[in-house]
Parts: sequence; structure tokens; C-alpha cells
Amino acid sequence: MHVDPYIVLGGAVVGFMVGMTGAGGGALMTPMLILLFGVKPSAAISSDLVAAVLMRPVGAAVHLRKGTVNRRLVGWMVLGSVPMAFVGAYLLHLMGHAKAAQQNIETALGAALLLGAAAMVLRYILDRRTGESRTGVVHEIVPHPARTVAIGLIGGVVVGMTSVGSGSLMIILLLFLYPTIGAKQLVGTDLSQAVPLTVAAALGALAFGHVEFGVTTSLVIGSVPAVLVGSLLSSSAPDRYIRPVITFVVAASGLKYVGVGATTLGWILCAALLIGASSWLAYRRPWQSSSAIADLAPTDITPQPDIE
Repeated sequence: MHVDPYIVLGGAVVGFMVGMTGAGGGALMTPMLILLFGVKPSAAISSDLVAAVLMRPVGAAVHLRKGTVNRRLVGWMVLGSVPMAFVGAYLLHLMGHAKAAQQNIETALGAALLLGAAAMVLRYILDRRTGESRTGVVHEIVPHPARTVAIGLIGGVVVGMTSVGSGSLMIILLLFLYPTIGAKQLVGTDLSQAVPLTVAAALGALAFGHVEFGVTTSLVIGSVPAVLVGSLLSSSAPDRYIRPVITFVVAASGLKYVGVGATTLGWILCAALLIGASSWLAYRRPWQSSSAIADLAPTDITPQPDIE
């Protein structure tokens, strides 16, 4: 069993993103293994799922400890997602694992994720203009059972039919269904509901897939500590920092699903980061704050006479 240090590093990067956002695990990890490390698609999917069984519970445990998980929401989503994961796998089996059919599903999912990312940006702008903030306490949120189960149904069938995680899609749906909840609380809730769903998918991968334990071990070594760090940050960071990261990961996942190549995707993401950083600097102008503080500081101190 060979441990690849580069896969360890890649697993750490994706694990950190999963801990921060609850999204992007399968959508980023599986393509990384296939495109960058030459792992066979079947082995990449199965190895990623088995590694996620150890990765996601770590993030969920951090959020449970921090009190950022609504257990009732988790229960309603699991009620829909776990059974539908098997239904999705069966539907894919009926289609004969046709590559064209799965590609069409992934393209549709990518379009939905890109639309969701754009909607998240629009929602953020509207929240800024109206002064609304997501300040609801997670345990005070009243679940909408039917609609929450529907989110689980959608996420479960997507997992079953595409063999990748659907955290990105479920995060978007949760953010819009519960508009007062903070992003970090929804990250914790989504990570927790993903644990039984991932276990169910991983059991199927172990039974019918091809797991390369060297790849799985490399992913676990890199991703588990990284998801712990990411979860610690997301469970305590302000909402205004988490939401842009979620939007970035969701958009990256969507671009990958619609068929954007790895090199092109890398340039697009670099450009997005550069534009985002430039926009933040132009809006916040941190150098002006520093100069203002300097202007307020005393520059001339007149010595006091000695008192005898």
C-alpha cells in the first residue's frame, strides 16, 4: 500500500474546504484524483467515498460540540436522503451506467449549482441593502418537515446517480429554505446529515466498487486533520466570511460539473479570487483606516515641568 504525498496534500486542501463549507467534497476530490493523479474513475469514486466516512464525522463532531447543528433538521433530511441514495443507484443501474446519461445528469446538476451560486450572490447583495442578517439561533429554528425531507430526497438521488456528494446543492436549498439561520449553522447541520448518507454510499462502494486503499489512506491522512481545522474555523467565524467561501466552492463545483477543463477551471478560479480580493480592497480601503488611526495618535508631547 503506497501513500502518495501529493494526494495527501490535495486531500488536505479539499478537506479544509469541506470543513469550512460542508460542500465540494465529491465534486472536487473525485475530479482531482482522476485529472491530476491519473486514478481510474471507478477507483477514484469508491476511494473518495470510503475516505469521506472518516472525514465528515470529524467535521460533524466539531459542530455538534459547538452547538451549531439542528438535530431535527438532520433527522428530516436523513429520512429522505438515505433511502433515495439507493433509489438513485438503482435508477443508474437501469440506465446501464451509460456514460452519456450520467454526463447529462452531471451537466444539469452543474447548471443548478451555478444558478444557486448566482442566487447566493444576489441574496447577499439584497441582505446588505435591506440590513437583514442571519442571526437566528439554530435550535430555535422551526423545521418545515415536508420541504426539508424534499431536500434530502433530492440530495440522496443525486448521490445515488452521480456517485458524488451533493453538499453544494443541499447547502443552497437549506440557505433559502431557512433564511434567518447563519451559514456556519447550516454547514454544521449539512455535515451531520451527510454522515449516514456517506456511510450508505460507501457500503455500496465497498460491495460493488473498486477501492484502492493506498489512495484512500492518502486521502484520510490529508483530509481528516484539514477538515478538523476547517470545521473549527467555520463553527466560530462570522457569517460574512463563510458565505463567500461557500459561494466560491459551489461555483467551482458547478463549473466542473458542466464540463469546464481542469486548466481552464484553475484560471477561472484564480481570476475570481483576484477580482474578489480587488473588490474587497476597493470597498473596505483598509489603508485609510490605518492612516486615520495614525492621524489620531499624538505626535507632539510637551514635557511637563518637574514638581519639587
